[in-house]
Amino acid sequence: MTDQDPLAVPYRERERSVTMERMGDQPVSGTDALLEDERHEELFTLNIGPHHPATHGVLRLLTTLEGEVVRDIKPIVGYVHTGIEKSCEDQQYWKVITFVERMDYLAYYFNATAYCMSVERLLDEEVPPRAQYLRVIHMELNRIASHLFALATGALDLGAITMLWWGCRDRDLVLDLFEMSSGQRMHPRYIQVGGVFEDIPPGWEKKVREFLAIMPTRLDQYEDLLDRNEIWLERLKGTGVISQERALELGVTGPLLRATGHPWDLRKAMPYSSYEQFEFDVPVGHFGDNYDRFKVRMDEMRESLKIVEQGLDGLPEGRYITSNRKVALPPRHELATSMEALIHHFKLVTEGFRVPPGETYVAIESPRGELGCYVLADGSAKPARLHMRDPSFVNLQSLPDMARDSLIADFIACVAMLDPILGGIDR
Repeated sequence: MTDQDPLAVPYRERERSVTMERMGDQPVSGTDALLEDERHEELFTLNIGPHHPATHGVLRLLTTLEGEVVRDIKPIVGYVHTGIEKSCEDQQYWKVITFVERMDYLAYYFNATAYCMSVERLLDEEVPPRAQYLRVIHMELNRIASHLFALATGALDLGAITMLWWGCRDRDLVLDLFEMSSGQRMHPRYIQVGGVFEDIPPGWEKKVREFLAIMPTRLDQYEDLLDRNEIWLERLKGTGVISQERALELGVTGPLLRATGHPWDLRKAMPYSSYEQFEFDVPVGHFGDNYDRFKVRMDEMRESLKIVEQGLDGLPEGRYITSNRKVALPPRHELATSMEALIHHFKLVTEGFRVPPGETYVAIESPRGELGCYVLADGSAKPARLHMRDPSFVNLQSLPDMARDSLIADFIACVAMLDPILGGIDR
């Protein structure tokens, strides 16, 4: 925060300075030792959570308080552990997509893309340009939907219930587009090894462009509602600060890292799925506080709208999935006229396809940061090992640094702006 900012020295900073003076930095003795013992007697352990799944997830935070000041936090996870990664080892490669989509259940297109790209690399399978663009368009729409829900629930944590209704309203517009292109609003299984499930239907592009025309105005409305609200600014500015150096030490990525001023974005640093053909900026913050995290996500939604528009304008002609019949299911209309197509369909559905022995790791930029997929193949039709590097799991490590020695009210704001998804954390 700058000296010119009227909220530069909020009440919590004065509270924190008084608290730190009370704690002191020097070894204690005599009367000071007695005061130190009294301070420890005032510490109170509070279990925040496990929360209901309708909030940020089933997360338990073992919190040590001194009055209203947070002294320590220990995140405790595992309450929604379903063994997805282990279950994938018992499934054929093409069936694994259904499982991985349910890890980070707000970023299902990203889960499926990271996994399919890993298998494609092991198969040395080339994805058609049209399929690459369709993946980018759907992932960026998914990024907008995820950020909208993060903003809606995060604002609700701080008492701004109007933002919940607005965010869910506009997120539904994106889910309508997913339903139109894949038949499902969530977990559509649209991304396939070698491309996408099917081409976009007639009228879909028109609906997307209508959304692109509406959404910038809606983003302006969000900022009019929140960015001029003194309570919102007081709750976010200067709270939950984490330095860029510390974020890098912890392996933090995504909007949390970019809020510290570091422009690391895999879409730019290590382009994949034709991202190198798109023009967009990487929004960054300055101070690494909760307000910067809010602003970075707002700006990222605007950049995603630009990417989607470019994707529609430059959508290549051609196939939407590989022509390799040993990997991709043949088109449905061929099953009634082609015995070869029927045989390939039967073999893929019953036996799956085999992947040559090897291992690979593919990372992409999800709404919460670096989402990586490691696949170990042993030559069979099932992965010998599958592991996901979920950004929520890594980013959760930064929560104690954000909230330590701040008010418990600021701690709630930190959880809101962290945007953790426990389905991805527990897996």
